[in-house]
Amino acid sequence: MDGLDSRIVIIGLPQVAAALHADVEQAIWFTQSYVLATAIALLLIGRVSDTVGRVKIYTMGFAVFTIGSALTSIAQNPAQFILWRGLQGLGVAMMFTNSLAMVVDATPIGELGFSLGINQIAFRFGAMAGLTISGLILSFIDWRALFYVNIPIGIFGTFWAHLRLKEIAKLDKGTPIDWVGFASFATSITSFLLALTYEAYGLSERLTVYGLLILSGITLVSFIVHERRQLHPLIDTSLLKIRTFTGGMIAQTLNLVAWGAFFLLISLYFQLVLNMSPLEAGIRILPLDIAFLATGPLSGRLSDKFGHLPFTTCGLIISSAAFFLFSTVNITTPQSTVFAYMIILGAGMGLFVSPNISSIMSSIPEKRRGIASAVRATFFQVGFALSLNVVVLLMTLVIPYHTITEVISAINPVAIPEADRLLFLKGVSYSYSWLAVVNLSAIAPSILRGHSQNNKLG
Repeated sequence: MDGLDSRIVIIGLPQVAAALHADVEQAIWFTQSYVLATAIALLLIGRVSDTVGRVKIYTMGFAVFTIGSALTSIAQNPAQFILWRGLQGLGVAMMFTNSLAMVVDATPIGELGFSLGINQIAFRFGAMAGLTISGLILSFIDWRALFYVNIPIGIFGTFWAHLRLKEIAKLDKGTPIDWVGFASFATSITSFLLALTYEAYGLSERLTVYGLLILSGITLVSFIVHERRQLHPLIDTSLLKIRTFTGGMIAQTLNLVAWGAFFLLISLYFQLVLNMSPLEAGIRILPLDIAFLATGPLSGRLSDKFGHLPFTTCGLIISSAAFFLFSTVNITTPQSTVFAYMIILGAGMGLFVSPNISSIMSSIPEKRRGIASAVRATFFQVGFALSLNVVVLLMTLVIPYHTITEVISAINPVAIPEADRLLFLKGVSYSYSWLAVVNLSAIAPSILRGHSQNNKLG
């Protein structure tokens, strides 16, 4: 469901923004609120899951996500849409954290890479369905139907999880929840993302930006100090002593900063620069997911045998090269060339993701996998959220903010002036070049974690 819903909104973003009269930052927060709610809830959900049961929280997540989808479908303005998307994100956090931990619990260590590759296939099939379903819906029905799709799926998933899934993990019952740590972490992340948002508005908001950054820094330091003193911290800092875990986490986060906004950028390129319909745009993105599906399980299986390092390193190099190639795309670039670049990027990501997750999760003792999975998922969402904000900031360095808003929220993309269209493409290309640099920087921590797993902490 996460894969399905994430792509539905990415493809439908211009239509929703136009219908609700949103500016570019409000439009970004249509996705950002979903990601932010997921990120700040993940650590708390991980701790709760370790104490009350992963299956129980997973099942409740289905229900919360379904309610959030129903409320989002009736939103009347950008503020309501952002709020209810946040509720969806909370439901996703409850499912996302526990799905991976349940896979790890049920899989022999020598088959973990392959199993995680299969798990990624499930996400990708949902994502591919989102690309085409959103296009079909927007071609024939109102944008609100994008969220109607989740309701029957969510109802079925809630009852199925309740009836069929059984708890097999060893629970850590009686452990208190670190609410102070949760509040400081949530404040720090939210303030930082809001600072990036206001920075995109320009110099008039600079004082607000400084205030939010100071608040973010203070609460982050408070969170770290508080966690180090806690008997039952929200983040088990001893996990950071495992080099394999820490290196993989840093590499994943940097990769997500580069990768997170790609689907938004390529969707906007197809729809707003080349005047394609949402359905045409969704179909043209499919080669990337097909390449990912072709390489992901294979790299996971081979990494079980030969180790993660060759695959994670090659994956990052190949995907970085693809980002550089995308920075050269213009309005006259042949579609066959764009497809080739997407296949290269999908193959690189497929090589990297499964071995990287396997390396991270297999380095953790079983009883700490719930919180470790939550930490990994939190950094995943933080990287994704940063990517969206970073892309808008990069684009504002070469395009006036109001021009980006006018292009993204255009009711009729065909009516976008050619000059604005070309200027918008210039901003997209500039963003790709910097995303390539960020992705390349993930290679160092990926290599430095070592060739094999470190000893687990007991």
